[in-house]
Amino acid sequence: MTDSMQVVGYRRNLPIDNPESLVDAEISVPAPGPHDLLVRIEAVSVNPVDVKVRAGVDPGGELKVLGYDAAGTVSAVGPSVTRFRVGDEVYYAGSIARPGTNAQFHLVDEHIVGHKPASLTHAEAAALPLTTITAWETLFDRFALTKDSTGTLLVVGAAGGVGSMIVQLARALTSLTVIGTASRPETRQWVTDLGAHHVVDHHAGLADAVLEVAPDGVDYLFTAFSDGQVEQFARVLRPNGQITAIDDPEGLDLLPLKSKSITWHWEFMFTRPLFLPTDPTQHEILEETARLVDDGTLRTTLTNQLGPINAANLRQAHELIETSATMGKIVLAGF
Repeated sequence: MTDSMQVVGYRRNLPIDNPESLVDAEISVPAPGPHDLLVRIEAVSVNPVDVKVRAGVDPGGELKVLGYDAAGTVSAVGPSVTRFRVGDEVYYAGSIARPGTNAQFHLVDEHIVGHKPASLTHAEAAALPLTTITAWETLFDRFALTKDSTGTLLVVGAAGGVGSMIVQLARALTSLTVIGTASRPETRQWVTDLGAHHVVDHHAGLADAVLEVAPDGVDYLFTAFSDGQVEQFARVLRPNGQITAIDDPEGLDLLPLKSKSITWHWEFMFTRPLFLPTDPTQHEILEETARLVDDGTLRTTLTNQLGPINAANLRQAHELIETSATMGKIVLAGF
């Protein structure tokens, strides 16, 4: 292994159409800490969090490497590592507090890493970690669902990365009726193929569209798009219903939810890496996900593979994410 590696990062907050918004660079290969794996990156996927950090976190002229989802091969381990060995194929979503995965080699704590599903390529596996962990924590931590849970779940933005995994997990691991929102023919078909019982077009009015297929309302609601929608959520949710959101709109007013005693949850999958760094829950989620993929219960959400990992391709990926109209996940593979 060489002492230097190729990375993609940014030094200033710039519009994505500026060639300097993401740049190729070369830096030293890092050394693993006690519980770290040094992973040779084979593939990465791009998430809205990449776009938010690039636009909102100013590195002050220093190179900041983005990227969270990754799949690759362990090339070295720290002295206290117990779960992995050199040569293991792995996948993970990383930590927002550490340098990112858009690099030839990457350090990650073993507590948040899983063994890659054997039936998937690295590119197919890289599509899964961040969105799967977010979906899993939404369903089983925030909503506290079980395989016997019944009722109705509404997934707003069901064709997106997280929505695609919530639909699959809810169908496979609960007894809920699943309603997804999607507006284009191709996204409606995608959500149907993932297992949603009903797919509705939310653009004409979310509550009216949902209440046509669920006249009594819904018990649980996941949303990637909350801005301006709280009154619609209040209409469609039953009394004592629950919402989990992953976006962060400014000036969010939750008072319309009060009369029905509706609970609002936030889901942020980086909470555990940031505040509970030795918690192995995300490792366990990824291990179980790999088993579910390999037995055919879950499928990859890779829909767009742009080519090798470089600044030009990552700029294209960020531009697509900024449209908020992507279906499934965008992946880059190889250097």
